[in-house]
Amino acid sequence: MSILTDISENLQKGKAKVVKQLVQQAIDEKIPVDQILNEGLLSGMSVIGEKFKNNEVFVPEVLVAARAMNMGASLLKPLMAEAGVQATGKVCIGTVRGDLHDIGKNLVKMMMEGKGLEVVDLGTDVAPETYVQTALDQGCQVICCSALLTTTMCEMENVVKKLEEAGAHDKIKVMVGGAPVTQAFCDQIGADCYTADAASAADAAVEICKSIA
Repeated sequence: MSILTDISENLQKGKAKVVKQLVQQAIDEKIPVDQILNEGLLSGMSVIGEKFKNNEVFVPEVLVAARAMNMGASLLKPLMAEAGVQATGKVCIGTVRGDLHDIGKNLVKMMMEGKGLEVVDLGTDVAPETYVQTALDQGCQVICCSALLTTTMCEMENVVKKLEEAGAHDKIKVMVGGAPVTQAFCDQIGADCYTADAASAADAAVEICKSIA
């Protein structure tokens, strides 16, 4: 359907108002909500995610595309509940205790939402127990920890420990990321997944949610 292609293409250009109008038009034309979401909004965001991964677009383009996606998605949300459209998984994300950086976290959140995941954003300076309690209370399959400082990345190990203490590490996985974080560090602290960029993080989270579901 060409209207869904139009939604995807305008989203990639960051034309939020046009995207919103096209989504409303698609709704009026009785196109199924999950189809508008998947073939329109998410397919456009997926292209942006791949381009971002390959350094073909940068943070500003991602931000305007995400804003366009959110404007379109705001029209679909009430209808998705009625239609019984399920998110592909649920994730909670935050920057670890002692760290107030949030640009990386916000990018990952946008990419994850762009893959159809439901994301609970805990903000910055998040205590290990807050991550774990939120994941348990809200039924998240993944806890995503971000850090930009070498002095705060050790908090990620505390998140893994708290999750193990709660006896929930089999059904909730820990993803780690941020400038100082490496695969070796991820392995060392017993976390489940490390990715080097936001788009890869979103792909990995979708796979984890599928494997746990």
